[in-house]
Amino acid sequence: MAVQNLDTDITYRPMLGSDLPAAHRLSQAVRWPHRLEDWQLVHRLGSGFVAERNGEVIGTAMCWSHGSDHATLGMIIVSPEAQGKGIGRALMESILHLTGERNTLLLATPEGQPLYERLGFKPIGTVHQHQGTVVQPEIVAPPPGERIRPAGVNDRAKLIELATAGTGMPRAAALNELLQVADGVVLDNQGELTGFALMRRFGHGYVIGPVVASSAERAKAMISYWMGARVDSFIRIDVHDSGHLSPWLQELGLLQVDTVVAMVKGEAPVPAFGLQQFAIINQALG
Repeated sequence: MAVQNLDTDITYRPMLGSDLPAAHRLSQAVRWPHRLEDWQLVHRLGSGFVAERNGEVIGTAMCWSHGSDHATLGMIIVSPEAQGKGIGRALMESILHLTGERNTLLLATPEGQPLYERLGFKPIGTVHQHQGTVVQPEIVAPPPGERIRPAGVNDRAKLIELATAGTGMPRAAALNELLQVADGVVLDNQGELTGFALMRRFGHGYVIGPVVASSAERAKAMISYWMGARVDSFIRIDVHDSGHLSPWLQELGLLQVDTVVAMVKGEAPVPAFGLQQFAIINQALG
């Protein structure tokens, strides 16, 4: 049901598929690189609200459930001329009503962090955004006995298992959707898969993520594989600070252009021992 703010004549209502072109224009206004297709991907997986004034979408917020215990928030945008009017808080309260008692994660800009802290979120780390045009990288070899190969149809269940273990959250819905639009490689140790990395179109070029592995060297091997496959292309990758990949990515020419704060309301998910998600899907889905 729509909620009317009589003081500002702003309506808050559920996001519809027909709102996506307006949401895309809004993200362009704040200089986000998302294509309409990128909005469509996250909308297929989640739910959202829009803030509307005189028929114009001036704010968005979305959420995604990962099983019954976890959720992520993102695509939280308020039109530049409408900021400072409490719209962001109203959208957040609407979204948090949807997530309920789930442990909820988001990535916060410095500007948004104070609001999220007032709503009960606490910092748990940082994520660094790297991007640039790829030149021929130095290829990192996987450990002896392991090889990198293309992911196949029969690998889907194992990829979902690894993604779930690497994040501590159920990832079947997200991986099933991503595998419709992404290419993947896996680390294969004599038939046993030990990690994977996906690449897909996004924004101005391509994005690498998620990347799940048991060590930074294994993650580097798969990332360098994709960079070698996309020489002269614009590449983006968002990595957790805990993976310590940023200095290496800088050396490869993928400059660190932004840092956001990882926050949680409730308890952070716990990855399985020995696995880590080094690069995220995106800043919405985590």
